[in-house]
Amino acid sequence: MTAPPDDCLARNDWICGAYLTSRRGILGEAVLQHLQLTAVAVLAGLVLAVPLAVAARRWRWASAPVLGLTTVLYTIPSLAMFSLLLPVYGLSASLVVAGLVLYSLTLLVRNILAGLRAVPEETRQAARGMGYGPVRLLLAVEMPLALPAAMAGLRIATVSAVSLVTIGAIVGHGGLGNLIYAGMNTFFKAQVLTASVLCVIIAVLADLLLLAIQRALTPWTRRPRGRGA
Repeated sequence: MTAPPDDCLARNDWICGAYLTSRRGILGEAVLQHLQLTAVAVLAGLVLAVPLAVAARRWRWASAPVLGLTTVLYTIPSLAMFSLLLPVYGLSASLVVAGLVLYSLTLLVRNILAGLRAVPEETRQAARGMGYGPVRLLLAVEMPLALPAAMAGLRIATVSAVSLVTIGAIVGHGGLGNLIYAGMNTFFKAQVLTASVLCVIIAVLADLLLLAIQRALTPWTRRPRGRGA
């Protein structure tokens, strides 16, 4: 009988150190593209979500249309969403970013709006009594108090975007999803597992980073340590 090859690549093992060392450049480029697509999509979604949430909070008639539209967008399957956006953006990275932005709006708008609605009316009245105008009231009082809920939505939206970026592989702009898709087509075990694990690591690290930022920006939400007897 022929002895099995010593090379894990030749054996097509799931865990293969040789794959990591021989594909470092490819993995690095895929991770970088994954991070770029995620960051651009989440930031663009945040830029759109804040004014939508503020409008829904300020004018009651706008609440139902804003929440309804963002909810409908979130229910559209990803492949259908990309197909609908294809005539506008073509087979480009912008197509992936646009789809991710639309998906992130539901999570971001709802959480920001919930945070704004949770601001006590007494706090608003006190700020108005101190001479705060609408803009200053929003920036100096309402948004800081809404920050915990907003950051929670941002964390969920970011982790979701990390996952959804992989679907961009169908148009060649999926970051690590490109490697997963190609590895599944050729049954390249090490590539599929490595790219999948890297996606999980990116999602966990992104969530931990945003959690640390949230704790730094909202020190009043921390529980005080109990004093000893």
